[in-house]
Amino acid sequence: MVINLNILGEIFANKVLITAILGWLIAQILKVVFVCIREKRFDIRRMIGSGGMPSSHSAFVTATTTAVAFQSGLGSSLFAVCVVLSFVVMYDASGVRRETGRQAEILNDIIENFGASTPEQTGKQLKELIGHSPVEVFAGATLGILIGLFMYAL
Repeated sequence: MVINLNILGEIFANKVLITAILGWLIAQILKVVFVCIREKRFDIRRMIGSGGMPSSHSAFVTATTTAVAFQSGLGSSLFAVCVVLSFVVMYDASGVRRETGRQAEILNDIIENFGASTPEQTGKQLKELIGHSPVEVFAGATLGILIGLFMYAL
């Protein structure tokens, strides 16, 4: 299979995409840093995990939205779609996914205290760190906007 280098060049020159990826990457790196500071341990799994401070989902979508605002304008249909998408993602992160994590905590506790006693019977624990608190979503959104401003203000 031959890869068209022009396509790769276009992808790497897409400032909106680069801004979005940078928003996600910086948020994920900050999660690792915050775990190191708060829990005094290095957990590289935070680079790919969901949940935690700041919300990388929020940083990702708000960095995208900010970049689109600069590139297409605040009156563009694309900006409107990005704003709507950002709110859906942030609502989901702090609402639905957060509640799913709380339910996982309760189910894990029930299984541990009242259920089967061997891992073979229960399987592995449910993932508890799924969603975000409103503060984590706000921090991620702020980070994404700042990254968008930084990328386009230079």
